[in-house]
Amino acid sequence: MSTPFYVSPQQAMADRAEYARKGIARGRSLVVMQYADGIVFVGENPSRALHKFSEIYDRIGFAAAGKYNEYENLRIGGVRYADLRGYTYDRDDVTARGLANVYAQTLGTIFSSAAEKPYEVELVVAEVGVTPDGDQIYRLPHDGSIVDEHGSVAVGGNAEQISGFLDQRHRDGMSLAEALKLAVQALSRDTNGSEREIPAERLEVAVLDRTRPQKRKFKRIVGRQLSRLLAADGAVTAAEAEDEEGEGSEDKE
Repeated sequence: MSTPFYVSPQQAMADRAEYARKGIARGRSLVVMQYADGIVFVGENPSRALHKFSEIYDRIGFAAAGKYNEYENLRIGGVRYADLRGYTYDRDDVTARGLANVYAQTLGTIFSSAAEKPYEVELVVAEVGVTPDGDQIYRLPHDGSIVDEHGSVAVGGNAEQISGFLDQRHRDGMSLAEALKLAVQALSRDTNGSEREIPAERLEVAVLDRTRPQKRKFKRIVGRQLSRLLAADGAVTAAEAEDEEGEGSEDKE
């Protein structure tokens, strides 16, 4: 009988991490960024049906890069967790930190299990507060660790370069139009330093807007509202850019 091939635990985990990173790197990058009135999600996504950004609960949004079927399963699990906790206890008991802990346990268990491959996903869970100081952004890599982010965060294929670009240019108190333009500028930079144009129809944009009177703060920015924000020169809010007929915004798919 032949001797089984031995791989050290350290090497096995390194191989699994490399496998997951390569899968995530094949996906398009996305940006989550704080602005004066909330948190904006920006990503390149030509699909109108397969979303990278979604609402989880009243003040909580979800963003993901990597394999769609894997992060969609995680999104659905997060919605079920939030609904059950809000119904059993109180709506205020549903927090981004609690949701991030649930996702971390799930991703960590899958990553360390030899029975299945690691998930090729990287998540961002964000919660908008009553004031900018109350905003929370958590990044969850493939291994289930939790990183508390501030200001801006990028995940996906070219995340390291995009994060460096944003760290130098992002500032507190930016308007939505300013934050959106900065995010698009960061996403349009290639690895070789050149820039390309990303048309509005290839962008997926959503916000957690603390100024909305509704409990649900998540809103998609599409159509003419998105075009107005991209073309704006000054400090334009989501409400000011919204069409009079209500076209261009969508609470939830």
